[in-house]
Amino acid sequence: MNQPSNRFSVSIQTQDFDVSAELAALRADQPGVGAVCSFVGTVRGGHGLSRMALEHYPGMTERSIEAMMQEAQQRFDMQGARVIHRVGDLAIGDQIVLVAVTSAHRGQSFQACEFLMDYLKTQAPFWKKETTDSGAHWVDARSSDDAALARWGIQKTNSK
Repeated sequence: MNQPSNRFSVSIQTQDFDVSAELAALRADQPGVGAVCSFVGTVRGGHGLSRMALEHYPGMTERSIEAMMQEAQQRFDMQGARVIHRVGDLAIGDQIVLVAVTSAHRGQSFQACEFLMDYLKTQAPFWKKETTDSGAHWVDARSSDDAALARWGIQKTNSK
């Protein structure tokens, strides 16, 4: 959880998270907060998907996301941000990621949250393996994710 001296934090974890508790901790002792924007990503069912496994490079992943937050701070008037990303074995409906941002005004909060999520989808070193009716396979980056990042002026071209 956020401490008052550290309004920007990253957690990579196997355990689930409580969105209400995380948002309350992010807002704590910030009287200038006028907006809180959050995004929660979940394991989506369909196309025969039964499970998902997420892997990462410990240390490298956190540093990558921290750098992403610094970039967001330069672009947007954020008062705080929290990114939680789960790793390990996940089932349909499980929460995967929380991106939460506080700011004085909603526009900056919405934009910063979206920027962080777009950046996270394409730049953070995570690997996703899906188990479907036809077996398990690693998921490639998608060109639509690259396009979402490109609108922020950042080019990434490792997708198929």
